[in-house]
Amino acid sequence: MSTEKKKNTNSTPSNKPKFSSYWIYGLIVIIFIAISMLSGSTGIGEGKKTSIYQFEEYLKDGDVERVEVVNKNSVKIYLTKEAEAKEVHNKNKNTGFLAPSASAPDYRFEIGDLQNFENDINKIIDENNLETQITYETEGDMWGVVASFLPFILIIGLWIFIMRRMSGGGAGGPGGQIFNIGKSKAKLFDEKTDIKTTFKDVAGLEGAKEEIQEIVDFLKNPEKYTSLGGKIPKGALLVGQPGTGKTLLAKAVAGEAKVPFFSLSGSDFVEMFVGVGASRVRDLFKQAKEKSPAIIFIDEIDAIGRARGKNNFSGSNDERENTLNQLLTEMDGFGTNTNVIVLAATNRADVLDKALMRAGRFDRQIYVDLPDVRERKEIFEVHLRPLKKVEEELDVDFLAKQTPGFSGADIANMCNEAALIAARKGHKAVKKQDFLDAVDRIVGGLEKKNKIITPDEKKAIAFHEAGHATVSWMLEHAAPLVKVTIVPRGQSLGAAWYLPEERLIVRPEQMLDEMCAALGGRAAEKVIFNKISTGALSDLEKVTKQARMMVTVYGLNDEVGNLTYYDSTGQSENGFTKPYSERTAELIDKEISKIIEKQYQRAIAILTKEKDKLTQLAQLLLDKEVIFKDNLIDVFGERPFGKKETTLEEGTEEIV
Repeated sequence: MSTEKKKNTNSTPSNKPKFSSYWIYGLIVIIFIAISMLSGSTGIGEGKKTSIYQFEEYLKDGDVERVEVVNKNSVKIYLTKEAEAKEVHNKNKNTGFLAPSASAPDYRFEIGDLQNFENDINKIIDENNLETQITYETEGDMWGVVASFLPFILIIGLWIFIMRRMSGGGAGGPGGQIFNIGKSKAKLFDEKTDIKTTFKDVAGLEGAKEEIQEIVDFLKNPEKYTSLGGKIPKGALLVGQPGTGKTLLAKAVAGEAKVPFFSLSGSDFVEMFVGVGASRVRDLFKQAKEKSPAIIFIDEIDAIGRARGKNNFSGSNDERENTLNQLLTEMDGFGTNTNVIVLAATNRADVLDKALMRAGRFDRQIYVDLPDVRERKEIFEVHLRPLKKVEEELDVDFLAKQTPGFSGADIANMCNEAALIAARKGHKAVKKQDFLDAVDRIVGGLEKKNKIITPDEKKAIAFHEAGHATVSWMLEHAAPLVKVTIVPRGQSLGAAWYLPEERLIVRPEQMLDEMCAALGGRAAEKVIFNKISTGALSDLEKVTKQARMMVTVYGLNDEVGNLTYYDSTGQSENGFTKPYSERTAELIDKEISKIIEKQYQRAIAILTKEKDKLTQLAQLLLDKEVIFKDNLIDVFGERPFGKKETTLEEGTEEIV
């Protein structure tokens, strides 16, 4: 950028701690504890506790100057000055912090019947001719009064505490409590402190970034567009598969535009109380207008944006529909210069309500596709930066080619897994093999070398995987083989890794070759053992889906014809009726079965012809457990046809 960013010293957040009401509660508790300790059973400042028999001995010795009867049940004893000097009384005195004041009694004790006490004490005074005085006092019990009101004080305090917690500041933030339940739960990212993401942090997605760049221009320079009478778009919908970077792209928009960014999920609007979702929508747009220009980002908008009327069979009030209605109203009620743009993300755009998708609400749909090989290279370069040490000769182009179909999130996970694997192995730097092991870990799962497998099972697995490798090697349009293993990974007992070609359109012969290669495992079991097993479950699932897509979606079957029963709007997704008759359903099932059986017989024919090499390859697998492309070349020779692969340098091709 040509202009340097100036630091705004006035916007520096204060580091002073905020005052908490919990300090007041704690102080009150400490005061009550102190009162109970200082004036309760410890008797601090009230003289040392003694017994009536000991008191009578002190009285007979002439040590008592005055006796004070308090409330007819407690007696305080005051000694003469001569008695205070005696060792027996000095030994019984409290000292230090607990020492009584000069006016405090020296001893105290409790009495039962006052009349008996008076008779006894008067008798001792008369017999010993003492001048001891007896006085009577009545004292109010302040702490008793406080104790009587204490339950009410505690109940009122507890009620105030609960009400404060309910009105804000508990779990879920200020908007998550019962009195603020209608408040928006959106998290606000301040443009000066929180948002650090820009388009430089978003690798790949060139088409999406170019399209969304206009939104940044709208927010930076709105007058440029409104001066000619144009209206700023009110919404943009980011559509793409999970992990492709929709949320990251939205944050980059906020970072580039330097505007407040309200982020929340579609499920944050939904609550068990009626009307809460609509109230939160109103509050969200109110906050955004106050901080205009601003961006509202709603992730997974399909949680509230599904087409109305679906799945509401009872006809009762639907809180989700009320929330959607309020969202439609707020988006359509913008003024032309409020400068608030709504970004939303979903991977289910087909189920969204048509009213939400119309112009004037979400004016633009931006498709965020899986990255191609060039974009994957850029994403790798971004995620390799945080790694402390990477070997210098690491080929990023090679990594990009080895990860077809990986999203940005998958690549980030792969780089992290590679670093963990390198650390586990004790490497000083992350190496190429660590990245390949990370791919295996992500795609196939964790190796389970200690899994107990019988020799017969291991032999069957070896021939099964060798069958896949053999058939794919002999078919022109099958994906090139990278690696075959019979080491259990995840839920699979063996696996074969392929490098699929990145195609924009797929032809029937390509789909049929892939189906034939997938059935090669079961075909190998049939050719070698004349038996089949349950090990082909995932293969059968894959080919059945492919065959059904050929017949019912892509119109690639001659018998069914150029028809498709795919509904892009999602209206028939949860329907109870099929879009075709029972007779057509029988025809579809028949054609699907015919396609699969034909490719199965084709795989058997290939493996019968190459039975010796299949056996040789399976034996190699049993010996090494893992084989690579070079091992297949040693067994079969070069593939009988050349395959063109586009390299990263535009316009160049190489034969593999």
